[in-house]
Amino acid sequence: MPNDTAVRLPQQKPGPGLPAGRTGPREHRSDIDLIRLLCSATIMLGHVGAQFIHATGNDPANGSGTYWAGHVAEAVNPFAVPLYFAIAGWAVLVGAPPRDSARMWQRIVRNTVPLFVWTAVYLLWAWLRDRNDRPMTELAADSLFGSVEPAYHLWFMYNYIPVIALLAFAVLIRAGRRPWGLGAALLGVAVAPSVLTTITEVTGYEMPSSSWGFSTYALVYAVGGALLFALPAGTVRWRWPLFVLTALTMAGALWYNTQVHYVMPNAHLFVAVMSVCVLLLVSRVRVPERYRPLLKRLAGAALGAYMVHVLFVEEIVAPLVSPEFGGPAAGLLLAVLVVTVMVLSFAVSLLWGRLNLRRLLG
Repeated sequence: MPNDTAVRLPQQKPGPGLPAGRTGPREHRSDIDLIRLLCSATIMLGHVGAQFIHATGNDPANGSGTYWAGHVAEAVNPFAVPLYFAIAGWAVLVGAPPRDSARMWQRIVRNTVPLFVWTAVYLLWAWLRDRNDRPMTELAADSLFGSVEPAYHLWFMYNYIPVIALLAFAVLIRAGRRPWGLGAALLGVAVAPSVLTTITEVTGYEMPSSSWGFSTYALVYAVGGALLFALPAGTVRWRWPLFVLTALTMAGALWYNTQVHYVMPNAHLFVAVMSVCVLLLVSRVRVPERYRPLLKRLAGAALGAYMVHVLFVEEIVAPLVSPEFGGPAAGLLLAVLVVTVMVLSFAVSLLWGRLNLRRLLG
């Protein structure tokens, strides 16, 4: 979830105040700030909705109002993860391509440190609440290779970080650099599953499986997102078909999740079409000048809010959800709980941002 939403302007000729070899100022993309904020908010909506579904055991016979409220919320948010990959692709390939390996390693560390800090926080919190299903030391060891309960939402980072590393690797090679360290790290990611399997086969000691990697859909969303975000303003002239398609794909997601399989995969056609529609609807939207500073601050806090919000979902939402609610009551409660989780998550993220803890906590 890169924080860099600026794109380089074309190279300018040297002139007063612009030394030779320097590029012009970056154009800040407030529309991408808006998309980052939208993705963060809809993921929270989906995780709150999931608690409603879990309360019914994913069976409408156990409480149809709660069941459908949860599934409607889940049907709205499938575009969020693909658009995070799209933003990542745009940042690495277009908005702020890395100049050297050192710059790219800074980005990787900026995402990896909060990943493991928050994994530790969730494991410690669950231990204090007596919720861990296995010894915390085992869960901590497994978290080096993939997300674990209760930090289930951090699975995304084990795909996100390799994707930005791979794209940066290609960019640096194209620029004539030799990013040997980055290449070695990517090779390690590629062979980790077979290495762990071999250790298990040779020693008999059960090793965890590795979730580090880059799936086809993640790379496609990242590269395709870079292409679509780079389209000039005015390219999309007719927006109403996009609104119609977005609504239809959300209805399709509701049908799939309730009639076929829950949860619909990120590589599904409905998700892909929905993601393209939302991206094109928001990309290049002009944000009024007076709202841009606030939007930029909130977008800067989005990663931290994403990291912490599951604590509020577990401690506030889960105890309050009941399968006994009727439809209107379940819908109202869901809306109140989503707002509560969002406000608390962004509030604490903004707070530690003021305390200069962003590098540690996201």
